[in-house]
Amino acid sequence: MGLSRRPWSRLSTRVARGSAIVLALLLVLFVTPAQAAEPPVNVAVPTIAGEPAYRERLTATPGSWTPPTGLTFTYQWARDGVAIAGATAAAYRIDLADLGHTLSVTVTATDATGTPATAVSAPTGPVARASFEVVSKPELSGVSRFTRLLTGEKPRLRPRPTSVRYRWLRDDAPLPGARGRTHRVGVDDVDHRLRLQVTVRREGYATERLLSSPRTGRHLVPVRRTVTYHVETRGPIVADLAEFRRQAQETYDDPRGWRAAGVELRQVPRGGDFTLVLASAGSVPGFSSICSSTWSCRVGRFVVINQDRWRGASPAWNAAGRALRDYRHMVVNHETGHWLGHGHLGCPRPGPAPVMMQQSKGRGACSFNPWPLAFERWYRR
Repeated sequence: MGLSRRPWSRLSTRVARGSAIVLALLLVLFVTPAQAAEPPVNVAVPTIAGEPAYRERLTATPGSWTPPTGLTFTYQWARDGVAIAGATAAAYRIDLADLGHTLSVTVTATDATGTPATAVSAPTGPVARASFEVVSKPELSGVSRFTRLLTGEKPRLRPRPTSVRYRWLRDDAPLPGARGRTHRVGVDDVDHRLRLQVTVRREGYATERLLSSPRTGRHLVPVRRTVTYHVETRGPIVADLAEFRRQAQETYDDPRGWRAAGVELRQVPRGGDFTLVLASAGSVPGFSSICSSTWSCRVGRFVVINQDRWRGASPAWNAAGRALRDYRHMVVNHETGHWLGHGHLGCPRPGPAPVMMQQSKGRGACSFNPWPLAFERWYRR
């Protein structure tokens, strides 16, 4: 009896089917191309927090990404778009090299498969200089009276400046040459506001100018007595009377004159304690036999200024090259000094002559001087 062929047929069919399946699997594995991993996607760009100024600390935030989890971030700071060596942390301390430049940060996000993506923040504004912290301003010590010394105390700042410069101001205008911590109150400072300006500098910091509180310059002593006078003329007058009035008052107001003795001399329209007279040379002897047409004079309530001397000073004064304005100071102070009770003085020692010396006639070893000396600054009336 022969073998049946059916079992062998079934086996062959099964083997063929299995081979087809294996072949299909091999085709899937080796013929179908592999799919690449998708990189992270930036949804919101990185941002920078902090002030773009020297020594300030900036902090980067990575922004928003998809997927929102499973990412690691690295940072690279840039100056004007150029990477800064070593600046790879989330925070960055601004350096001197950054002044005037913009800063940005590039954030790289990497997923679990190692696939990276980058995003760049918007740049900051130009990096500015830092500001000093002012602990105390420069205050003034001393008495702000004529001839006295004012001293500016140093300001205190954080950090300490490397350069400190001083300048004195009068009514907020710089005083020529007054660039130290001290200033002696001068003639032109009286009745004006004095301040000390201190300019401080340090690399990387904005220049700071600090002002002290103002002090008003005052006369050497307070007013102890007020004297009034009015102005008259005698004889033909060719000099400018308005100028005479003005310059006489300037002499009386000057802190070097009788005002330094505490005497305030104030012009009034009429009357007053004495009369200041601008007299032609020929009319001067008419006040008294002791007066001459050559010089000025004082008689009773009259303080008489010779017009010739007012206009042309004296030969000796001019020969010494002294200014006419100084002669006018001298003659007004001298003759008014007589009214205040002072007599004539000689030259006590080489140096400035007393104002009560007859400097128009001779001065010995003394030098011409239009102002009362310290020992003369008292009055008898």
